[in-house]
Amino acid sequence: MPLIPSRVKRRKPHTRGYRLDHTATRCNTLAFGDYGIQVLESGKISARQIEAARVAAGHYLGRVGKMWLRIFPHTPVTKHPAESRMGSGKGEVDYWMQHVDAGTVIFEFAGISADQARETLRRQSFKLPMRTRMVTRQANA
Repeated sequence: MPLIPSRVKRRKPHTRGYRLDHTATRCNTLAFGDYGIQVLESGKISARQIEAARVAAGHYLGRVGKMWLRIFPHTPVTKHPAESRMGSGKGEVDYWMQHVDAGTVIFEFAGISADQARETLRRQSFKLPMRTRMVTRQANA
């Protein structure tokens, strides 16, 4: 089931454009686990893509280890239905997404071996719309 906020202050906010050339100044190192997946370019990740990556890791690892999700899709994206006339207000919320900056760690793992982490992160990278890399606790120390 895709991630959506339980309640929001404004259902359809007047969102502005977001620059997609930022580099993360926070959430760019491991905080909880020993291994993580870090995005190498800025972009948007939808709730479905986050959930697909989470499920892919869960299928491979089973009940071994612990996983942390470091991002959450708070931003709604609205869309008008197909073949509707111009005007008539703002469209309904179509999906939820999260802007991520280059360098953001989005998943972390602990309690698994390096080979398991490498394979898990490889499988997750296929579900995400941007280039990623694996980071380890030793590289950050």
